[in-house]
Amino acid sequence: MKIGILQPGLVPDVILEEVGDYDTQFHALLDGHGFEFETWKVVNGDFPDGPDAADGWLITGSRHGAYEDHPWMAPLEELIRAIHAAGKPLIGVCFGHQVIAQALGGKVEKSDKGWVIGPTLYKYPDSTRLVNAWHQDQVTELPPGAEVVASSEKCHNAAILYPGHAYTVQPHPEFRRNYVDSLIEHRAPGVVPAELIEDAKTKLEMPLDSGDVGAQFARFFKEKRL
Repeated sequence: MKIGILQPGLVPDVILEEVGDYDTQFHALLDGHGFEFETWKVVNGDFPDGPDAADGWLITGSRHGAYEDHPWMAPLEELIRAIHAAGKPLIGVCFGHQVIAQALGGKVEKSDKGWVIGPTLYKYPDSTRLVNAWHQDQVTELPPGAEVVASSEKCHNAAILYPGHAYTVQPHPEFRRNYVDSLIEHRAPGVVPAELIEDAKTKLEMPLDSGDVGAQFARFFKEKRL
């Protein structure tokens, strides 16, 4: 099964060599599930011909906001709607979570709850999962037909199911400790409040449930169910 990765952002050069780009982090998360991958860096204007270029689709994170005006944003939203209409399984993470909601009729805003970084606890109907996060924006209004399937203390719409079509999450299951550590060192100072940075540092050694989320992604790609 071929998964098309749509990449609307680039990992900062200062940490790229150490942690790899967004797409390679998802290769690692989904390793062992029998997928092959092809990446389109939509942030650079590189787009597939259409939904049939892959069997399933994944939209990664980005430093950009879904509400920002970029030349690639409208074509990306058009592609999302085309993938949705074609019934191809679609997964979105962080920015991907947000832009899918926006493209399908929801709303994305900078949250008044502020930054969420590092290991964060998410409540699902039958479990809790600790997953890395790094965001300030959130989905504040759901698209028609969308269902919330996980929430956190600061983010109610943290995982959204579009039954039979798409599944999106606000946190970053692909982020390993070294990546969050690098973000804290190179991106957080002067941007993220110091107390949040210190709190995240105290949690970096905690065991994560990222593998469970990766398995959930794999199942959704293959069966369109959680």
